[in-house]
Amino acid sequence: MLSLYGTTKANKMKYFRTLLEEKGISLETVLEVEGAEWGLNMIPVEVVVEFMEGSDIATQKKMRDTLTKIDFMNGDIMDFITYVAKFLAK
Repeated sequence: MLSLYGTTKANKMKYFRTLLEEKGISLETVLEVEGAEWGLNMIPVEVVVEFMEGSDIATQKKMRDTLTKIDFMNGDIMDFITYVAKFLAK
């Protein structure tokens, strides 16, 4: 299936991992986020990336656009990764 960028879903999924690799962020990095029901959650970055990769194409596009803007503005993409981890912890 082609996405809005004219690439396959497999190519789209590679974007998230490539960006993290370029930024020197290990997929094994563990994020500590609070969950509503279970308290402290320890979520590896790889789990967040797998969630992002498993999202529908439209959602992946939004996440890619957001990460591109953050990167362009020299922001910390880990802030967005942590935001997604907090979503998972809810």
